[in-house]
Amino acid sequence: MNGAPKLDRIDLNILVQLQKDGRMTNANLAEAVGLSASPCLQRVKRLESAGYITGYGAQINLSKLTESITVFTEITLVDHRKEDFVKFEANMRNVDELLECHLVSGGYDYLLRFVCRSISHYQERMENLLERNVGIEKYFSYIVLKSPIVKHALPLKVLLDSDS
Repeated sequence: MNGAPKLDRIDLNILVQLQKDGRMTNANLAEAVGLSASPCLQRVKRLESAGYITGYGAQINLSKLTESITVFTEITLVDHRKEDFVKFEANMRNVDELLECHLVSGGYDYLLRFVCRSISHYQERMENLLERNVGIEKYFSYIVLKSPIVKHALPLKVLLDSDS
């Protein structure tokens, strides 16, 4: 953990509570984790400065705003030198529709998640990437039909429980 402060069960509970509701007041958070307000706020500030909490934000219901599609894309690169991966990743940082980019093991190199207005919008984006010569050999697209389970909170208690 690179010299970061060790977390106790109260710190962990603070993280769990803030994932559920990042807008909750310090008083409500303190009550939920069994502290008084001042020590709770000190812990939150410590968790923020140590990098455990990297930000707060709103979760947007995109379907209320517009029609959209989500597409998962498998990418295989032409070459596999370090500079090929660096070039690809640098170019992908500037693609607004790209929400996630993961270097993976297995039969392809990257798994990407796009959100676009339509299939034609997605295809335009992919054609643009191919024209820019960012190192893509081939790609496969998987259009999401339905997302019955989407979780935004990490299962911290399960991941950090060494007894499991």
